[in-house]
Amino acid sequence: MMELATKKTYKNFYYFLIGQQFSLLGSSLVFFVITWWITIETNNPIILSMASVLYFIPQIIFAPIAGVLSDRLNRKLIIIGIDATQALVTFILFIIFWLNITNIWVVLFVNTIRSVLQAFHVPTYHAIVPSMVPKNRLTRVNGLNSLSSSLIFLVGPILGGSLFELFQQQIKPILLIDIFTFFIALIPILFISIPSIKKTHLERENTSFFKEFKIGLMTLKTVPGLLSLILLATLANFLIRPFTELLPFFIYNIHDGIALELAFVGSFISIANLLGGFINSLKKNWNHKTIIIMSSTIGIFIGYSFLLFAPYRFFIIMGIGLFIQGISFSFIINNYMTILQSSVPHDKVGRIVSIDHALTFAFMPLGSIISGILATIIGIYNLYLLFIILGILMTILVWIFTDIYKLDHIGKIEEKMLA
Repeated sequence: MMELATKKTYKNFYYFLIGQQFSLLGSSLVFFVITWWITIETNNPIILSMASVLYFIPQIIFAPIAGVLSDRLNRKLIIIGIDATQALVTFILFIIFWLNITNIWVVLFVNTIRSVLQAFHVPTYHAIVPSMVPKNRLTRVNGLNSLSSSLIFLVGPILGGSLFELFQQQIKPILLIDIFTFFIALIPILFISIPSIKKTHLERENTSFFKEFKIGLMTLKTVPGLLSLILLATLANFLIRPFTELLPFFIYNIHDGIALELAFVGSFISIANLLGGFINSLKKNWNHKTIIIMSSTIGIFIGYSFLLFAPYRFFIIMGIGLFIQGISFSFIINNYMTILQSSVPHDKVGRIVSIDHALTFAFMPLGSIISGILATIIGIYNLYLLFIILGILMTILVWIFTDIYKLDHIGKIEEKMLA
């Protein structure tokens, strides 16, 4: 069992959120500079795609395990352990660069370990949110979370690109910043209480790990339209792989861009997410959530089409397209997470989020592999055009042939599950 969120837990959540944003800033700096380092070190779209594959596979394997653990163990200790381990891994990466043994495969291996930790962090964090935030505040809080995260993703790449050039393309000082932000994030966690699931001794004895995971799957099936929503997310994440992971290659090779120009183009996504997060933070609740999700998914692929139309080195046009993509995504993620967090009991949120996380990421490695290969065979322009058409067509077909529209009756679903 778990006590309902109170005013105290709601207040404490904001301290927790602030700390996590500092940690996110450090992680975004490291992610940006490592991605750019791989790009200029190899100049190979297949290697860049492989880096994404090695990042996604741990998400698929470990996310279901993490979901069960977040519903069984002390969530506060899980978050502290994950963040501390990530800081340690970053320090190891710092030592690798300091000793000048920066073999590409060593860097990819360390980055994969960071992905394993991320697989444990995501479901635990999203399970904590509904345990500390009242249900009628979830939409607003998810909007605020999106707002603050978007600000980080806006500042992170720009700051990362600037520091990368300032330090004469040296990664070591930037890695130390990530370690410093961990200690900042640790301070609020130490002084607040984070609710965890309270189970009786008999419940712990009679419920195995695999049985709890199965319960999560069964819970997922009881919510009409939820599997269809996850199907849409899975397919969409597969189709957007070329646009996200090959953007550095696109900027560097097609438009002769540098790190700061990549950061400039990417900043439009963060500005859009920032605006979308601000709008969502003002809105108490959105009606017709699935209609918003479906139309915004089409908006993402329309935004990506601007990359095809942008003349040589017209980065502003690319930025406008990514702005459309970003604001569409902000409305998707806000309504998506609100549905996941509010449609199932608190003691199962970790498992539901982890299952969603694993299924959503399941096709992403395949998309990464295909992206690198097709970009080499048919060219990146033809690849982008193909996936834009498929993305819009896929969204229309999911709406017509699945029960995803039933999620617009989420209020009735909640009443039925809480009865």
